[in-house]
Amino acid sequence: MRWFWLTAAMLAGCASPGYYLQAIGGQIEILRASRPLDVALADPTLLPELRQRLVVAAQMREFASRELGLPDNGSYRKYADVHRPFVTWNVFAAKPLSIEPKRWCFPIAGCVGYRGYFSEAAARSFADGLRAGNYDVFVGGVAAYSTLGWFDDPILNTFIRYPDIELARLIFHELAHQVVYVGGDTAFNESFAVTVEEAGVRRWIAAHGTPAQREEFERREQHRRDFNALIKGARSRLSAIYESPLPDVEKLAEKKRALEQLQTDYRTIRDGRWGGYAGYDRWFASGVNNATLASVGLYLEDVPAFQAMLAENGGDLTRFYAAVRAVAALPRDRRKERIAEAMAQALERQGDEPGGSR
Repeated sequence: MRWFWLTAAMLAGCASPGYYLQAIGGQIEILRASRPLDVALADPTLLPELRQRLVVAAQMREFASRELGLPDNGSYRKYADVHRPFVTWNVFAAKPLSIEPKRWCFPIAGCVGYRGYFSEAAARSFADGLRAGNYDVFVGGVAAYSTLGWFDDPILNTFIRYPDIELARLIFHELAHQVVYVGGDTAFNESFAVTVEEAGVRRWIAAHGTPAQREEFERREQHRRDFNALIKGARSRLSAIYESPLPDVEKLAEKKRALEQLQTDYRTIRDGRWGGYAGYDRWFASGVNNATLASVGLYLEDVPAFQAMLAENGGDLTRFYAAVRAVAALPRDRRKERIAEAMAQALERQGDEPGGSR
């Protein structure tokens, strides 16, 4: 019966029936491939490396509910091999003189700044059509996604071999979407989940990590902060260009120079401060444009605001979740105001810290 109602809801959306049928088919494929972890671990043909990773993932899953207050349900208590490197591919698009992503509206998820496909070929075909319509386009492989509690999301072969810190990030992030989700507000949803994932990983490392993992986490966090600052700066420069009174041809020339400068700035920080760490090389090599910048912006925009809200609640995740649910229930305009207030608090706190800007 659940399948009937979910299918009916999907077909009521604004995309074509064929798009929803591929989504339903992809979800059915995952559910059919899923096995409870105890069944998977009892399989005598299971490779030792995969067995060890599943044991670690199971420990993280228990930690998520016991210590982080994340949903205690069947999600990430099964394993599925989808026999491909990514579970879905997301297509992002933006106009040549805008960093705002094109939005598509769906039942349940609401309006979002990307469109997902279970087939890479289908995603790239759709992207080609957008390019023909003069959009900047980016196609990104996705290791995991959340069904928001509609189904028990399994651990997948697409991410099970991630290093411990990144595996914990992903599990905590996706479970956070089941705590709070606002249809049509991607920045809110992803920034909240990123905040939960970071707080969760810090607590996981404190309880189960090694000194080496702790040092590696701090290095990665610095990389992420630096990368976020690069992207924020580039988005700001491009927004100023696009909103300027220049003729479009000159705007496009300035856009090209701004994107080239972003590449230069990245290489400078990679080869200098990062000591050659090349973890973002593939992203930059994909060809940065408005759509790739929009895809990152969706995840970064409101993180400081949520971190400020977590601090307001003394780091207590249960209280934090309740506070975020209250904000999520507000009308959109008031919700944006509350996030802006929290962002101002974050900047105020940053300025008061030793070495701050004030």
